[in-house]
Amino acid sequence: MPIKIPNELPAAATLLSENIFVINETRATTQDIRPLRILLLNLMPTKIATETQLSRLLGNTPLQVELELLTTSSHQPKNTPQEHMLAFYKTFDQVCDQNFDGMIITGAPVENMPFEDVDYWAELCNIMEWSKTHVTSTFHICWGAQAALYYHFGVAKHPLPAKLTGIFPHQVCHSNPILFRGFDDVFQAPHSRYTTVLREDLEKVAELKILADSAEAGVYAVMTEGGRQVFITGHPEYDEDTLAGEYTRDVAAQGANANMPTNYFQNNDPSLSPIVTWRGSANLLYSNWLNYFVYQSTPYDIQAINNKGRA
Repeated sequence: MPIKIPNELPAAATLLSENIFVINETRATTQDIRPLRILLLNLMPTKIATETQLSRLLGNTPLQVELELLTTSSHQPKNTPQEHMLAFYKTFDQVCDQNFDGMIITGAPVENMPFEDVDYWAELCNIMEWSKTHVTSTFHICWGAQAALYYHFGVAKHPLPAKLTGIFPHQVCHSNPILFRGFDDVFQAPHSRYTTVLREDLEKVAELKILADSAEAGVYAVMTEGGRQVFITGHPEYDEDTLAGEYTRDVAAQGANANMPTNYFQNNDPSLSPIVTWRGSANLLYSNWLNYFVYQSTPYDIQAINNKGRA
């Protein structure tokens, strides 16, 4: 939440230069407050776990959030009870005439397929195009980030030699980015993927700004000007045991060929509990996104969102 200070307080310039969320007395006394409407397009097979993880992060700020759950109509989930989907999820045709302050598009376990071969690709393209005119800021996760970078900017994904899985150190690589305000010099984040996007491909796109990366995991965070679109290549929302569950499934399917998550289990022993080192940075990442690129940017009259995502 912002700090309200007198209009002419000398500290204002210093705080603003440090990306501290400041509003002056004039703005505070005229400010209208309403809940932020966030649309979650959940493409993960573990829908209940994913909606819980993201709800936990979105709920960890003083901002009031109304979460709307979205699923595709061109693909029927197999791992979530149909009664849950009918009770809590909507399809695109039910929300396409509405505006939202923010949107999250999750990852999906389809990385090894060409984008065009994914059965809901055409529908996803329609949703991503719609987001440009009906959403203030869209936050893309893992495969969702790769899909959006490909759709919006033609950035291809590339196969990795083996699954990238584990917790990796990252650093901010852009001068004073607001999305990473308050982060330590080195922070941890989970990854779980078979494909990647290359820095050299991203650097060819003038609209994209690389904010954070990892020597081991590659580019982590990319953003367009003003935070209209945010792309995160990892899974900061993952719970303590999410990678452990994935590893168990990988072992069942691949046996000894399954990659054990790096920097995850105590002493690299999968019989021991994982060590959580990313929770603080995950909460701060979502808090910064909500505060700076949704709350501060969205119009009070949500119908005023236009093709720039602003009033």
